[in-house]
Amino acid sequence: MAAIYSLHMETYRHLILIFGSFLYAFILAIIFAPPFIEILKKYKLGKNIREDSVDGLKATIFNELHFRKKGTPTMGGILIWGTVLLVVIISRILSYAGIIEHSLINRKETYLAIFTLITMALLGAFDDYFNIKGIGKTKGINVKPKFIWLMIFAILGSLWFYFKLEYNQIHIPFLGDLHIGIWYIPLFILVLLSTSNAVNITDGLDGLAGGILINCFAVFTVLSYFKGLFILSALCAVIIGALLAFLWYNIHPAKFYMGDTGSLALGGTLGVIALMTDSVLILPIVGIVFVVETLSVLIQLFSKKFFKRKVFHIAPLHHHFEKIGWPESQITMRFWIISTVFSIIGLILGLVSI
Repeated sequence: MAAIYSLHMETYRHLILIFGSFLYAFILAIIFAPPFIEILKKYKLGKNIREDSVDGLKATIFNELHFRKKGTPTMGGILIWGTVLLVVIISRILSYAGIIEHSLINRKETYLAIFTLITMALLGAFDDYFNIKGIGKTKGINVKPKFIWLMIFAILGSLWFYFKLEYNQIHIPFLGDLHIGIWYIPLFILVLLSTSNAVNITDGLDGLAGGILINCFAVFTVLSYFKGLFILSALCAVIIGALLAFLWYNIHPAKFYMGDTGSLALGGTLGVIALMTDSVLILPIVGIVFVVETLSVLIQLFSKKFFKRKVFHIAPLHHHFEKIGWPESQITMRFWIISTVFSIIGLILGLVSI
């Protein structure tokens, strides 16, 4: 009986940590958001609409669809990752003082996720600043240097996972674990590059990426918990809390945008958490919208290069639907619905595989 009581108390403590962290992050971010938006406006940190597409051609349709958004405050991702970082630091201080039992900084569970969040956020912040100031051919960091920096971060993370944390296998639902040895390093690099860029590509409509990210992190909050990674689960909950507060002001018509400092950071962190929970094969299901959006860009580029014709009016896919007349809020809501359905499917697959 005493053992059962102790187990129940431990469960309650974990749930209080997770839900308390979520609520704390949400309250902080919702309070900070209005003055933060005013700061962005004061210093004229507004978005510049790109004039050239990735293939170097004029982005005529994109400008037609989004010219009205020029000047809207961007770099809203700072509110998200800044809140997460603040909550993490406060948790460390409170744990040192003996006020709470667990800090959200944990070498085994959250070091790499936090490192990924901050490093990619800084890269994205530079890209956003270049966009605001109109620096670079595409008003931002050029594709090649951005890719090189992302690759450096990915390589560092992969080496940490493989040599320090000794990750060397992936779990295949219903089949079990597959030992892949040193091939885990290129897998990690692929996942990190894919997720960060996929979220960045999807972040093009008011509330779109934010709502889908909440679904994704919710799934990994639950999976982390049932895999015994309670601190990581709490970190996911903190990210959700900050994202919800951001989304409150980002839904149509958006008062500010996430920017690359948010999309790159959250996409990369999502990929790392999927790897840490050994759920990397669940990730494409949970993030199906990110996958389809990225594929639409790749298909468009391939078709234009080799067949000299476009498959979509404009890529990624959400802009195609804009062009054919779907209202922005309608596209966002429908993509949210699809994301929710596939997130539930991914969560079920993840839970039955534990």
